[in-house]
Amino acid sequence: MRPATEVVFLLPLVGRHHVSDWSAVSARLNATLDSFVAQVDGRWRAVICGQDAPEHLPDDPRISFLPFATPVDGNDKWAKLAELTRPGAPHLAGPCYAMTFDADDIAHPLLVGEMVQTAAPGGYLVERGYVWNAGTGEVGAARPQSLAEPGAKAFWKLCGSCAALRIDPGTGPEGPALLAAMSAHEHRMFPYLARLAGQALTPLNEASVLYVLNHGENFGARRGRISFKARYVSRFPVPASQMPALRAAFPPIAAPRVSPTGAP
Repeated sequence: MRPATEVVFLLPLVGRHHVSDWSAVSARLNATLDSFVAQVDGRWRAVICGQDAPEHLPDDPRISFLPFATPVDGNDKWAKLAELTRPGAPHLAGPCYAMTFDADDIAHPLLVGEMVQTAAPGGYLVERGYVWNAGTGEVGAARPQSLAEPGAKAFWKLCGSCAALRIDPGTGPEGPALLAAMSAHEHRMFPYLARLAGQALTPLNEASVLYVLNHGENFGARRGRISFKARYVSRFPVPASQMPALRAAFPPIAAPRVSPTGAP
């Protein structure tokens, strides 16, 4: 088995015609990309798929844009994921960990390093992370449930930026096909589908991703799926003593808060 020497982040980007504030969408995408640029281990690439190429992306050769022109009625996120994960896609040509990542979430600076340096054979699963309610400023901790906390939820049950699959087209079509199949399902199915395919995902040690909630353009809000996550944040708040370290790891938390309506 050849080692996976890099992480490839795959980002479906909402079209300008679907949103009310394109500049805010672009700013959130840049915050996500900045979290990749800030990785302690620089072995990563990011591929953004969308109808409209944002202006003023970080000047980094590891970031590329994949145009999307297929007409789709309604939410076209799944079609963009299908294009990003297509077996044979040039950005998936070498051994890598491929991770679908929402264009408004934030990676911990140690995310890439843990994956590339520990080299799990199947891939990785984000069990621990954070949920930031951008509308209220609250931050909650996502972690697996336990006897002491039966109401806790693992991060992969809350957010789609949660799994990195090891793929190597040189060893056969199974890995690329599994990536495409997994990406066509809800993220809560990722660990089960990977295990069924004989490619179990290893939990990451770090709380590795910040899920940004309630910023005004979440598609989940349009489907009525934000309120229970906002309640979760309130039920499992990050202690105040941990917030300085969290702000350092995830700089958007420390930025001046803007409400979903755009008012400070």
